[in-house]
Amino acid sequence: MLEVEVIGLDDAEIDGLTAIDVEELCGLAFSSAGIEDGHVAVAFVDADTIRVLNRDHRGKDKPTDVLSFPIDGLDDGVDKIPADQRELGDVVICPPHTEDLSEAVVHGALHLTGMDHEVDDGEMLALQAELLRWIKP
Repeated sequence: MLEVEVIGLDDAEIDGLTAIDVEELCGLAFSSAGIEDGHVAVAFVDADTIRVLNRDHRGKDKPTDVLSFPIDGLDDGVDKIPADQRELGDVVICPPHTEDLSEAVVHGALHLTGMDHEVDDGEMLALQAELLRWIKP
């Protein structure tokens, strides 16, 4: 079972996005990669927090929209980790720097599946667009 921990939304919503929406979007993204089990955290943070993370992990001292931090990567050893203990990683989103929060959730989750739009031939962004079409008529 996929467990999605949503941080920073509490019982509220941001631009119409609720914690339940975040869980469903993550489920869709992970299912597209055949991942049904594990834990992922999605945190909504301010510009200063994401700027520091972007600086420390990517060398870019400016805010960005979304960052992903895989934990138990999808390499050869991940199958040896019991599904209920698998840590897929963290997605960090900065709403003031994000045009579409649903897109940011899917984007971050797809990165945790091992996809990378910076090195593929457009597969990740094409899949992202397709998944978003499923939820946005």
